[in-house]
Amino acid sequence: MRIAILGLGRMGSAMARRLRGEGWDVVGWHRSGAPIDGVTVEADLAKAVASAQVAVLCLFDDAACTEVLAQVRDARSDGLRVVNTSTTSPAAAARFASEVGPAYVHAPVIGSVPAVAAGTLQILAGGDPAAIEAVTPVLTALGTIVHVGQADTAAAVKLVANGVLAGVVATMRDALRQADALGLDRALVLDVLERGPIGGLVKAKRDRIVGSAAERPADFAVDGLAKDQGLLAAASGQPWPHARDIEAALEQGTVRPDDDFAALVTAPVVDDGVRAPLEAYIRGHATGDPSHFLDAFLPTAHIEGLRDGAFVSWTLDEYMTLFPGHPADDEAERSRRIDSIVVAGTIASATMTLRHGVNTFTDMFILVRTEAGWRIANKVYHRH
Repeated sequence: MRIAILGLGRMGSAMARRLRGEGWDVVGWHRSGAPIDGVTVEADLAKAVASAQVAVLCLFDDAACTEVLAQVRDARSDGLRVVNTSTTSPAAAARFASEVGPAYVHAPVIGSVPAVAAGTLQILAGGDPAAIEAVTPVLTALGTIVHVGQADTAAAVKLVANGVLAGVVATMRDALRQADALGLDRALVLDVLERGPIGGLVKAKRDRIVGSAAERPADFAVDGLAKDQGLLAAASGQPWPHARDIEAALEQGTVRPDDDFAALVTAPVVDDGVRAPLEAYIRGHATGDPSHFLDAFLPTAHIEGLRDGAFVSWTLDEYMTLFPGHPADDEAERSRRIDSIVVAGTIASATMTLRHGVNTFTDMFILVRTEAGWRIANKVYHRH
């Protein structure tokens, strides 16, 4: 039996290596078609699927699954079983099952790269029982099958499981901050936490929490956990603070998208007040009303960069004269995004991307905390 692994990121590559090691005939496919150590890669998805009896999807989100499954449906041979291990919304899982038919198994997994390598994944299988039975030998090479009902149920329960993971991460973060405030040694605190109800996770992530494995590739990256928290909140319709917490950490630059999720445990706290002058700056651009810049900048601030090929250095008063007092005619098509915020005590740096028609601006800010709150001390920009 040949297995096509569609999507060769961290998890997909690990699955391909695990299955090959267990004696299965495996071919992998990903968008770039670039070689991957230890994996036979087919550059053409149709060829990979046409020669396989089981196609295993390991993709990032609903959109990626939608795109790849459309190609699978066009290329698949009779009898091809489709197993989707991706974490998706319940609605998307139900749609995939309807479109592919009884050969579809939605099988998101609990566990990351180390669990794949050890064959200890928990596989939440939803779909037609006959289809699940047909792919059981493949799935049991990766871990233990948990029968959960239909495809949308499998997707939903996986989101809940990852919601618990995000909650435990937040609890660990808050516990370590309390321990720091009490003057406790972190090594001692981690020793004790390993003996408690979250001991397994603490033990697995301890080297990342203390920083000794900070540069090792992520087992489960922050952007994946963030995506899952957003899906959970959207699917349930219930407030879910962990979704916003992780988004804020990414926006503030205290973690990177490709960091292991354990980085969230030790990410520094960014005072919400740091965002206030940046948001006032955005309001000034959006409304064209320069008075908002008085809430954004120090009176002594300078705004500097290249304008029409010449270096300019404006005072705040000079900068404010550039704004007409009303929104730009194309304001509806413009966008502004805070990319990162990094705080070091009473100073901070931030970056922002502004898209104004054909022009994209990269803005960089130096901020300082004053008696009146945080203010922008200087801004430099690049127009491209």
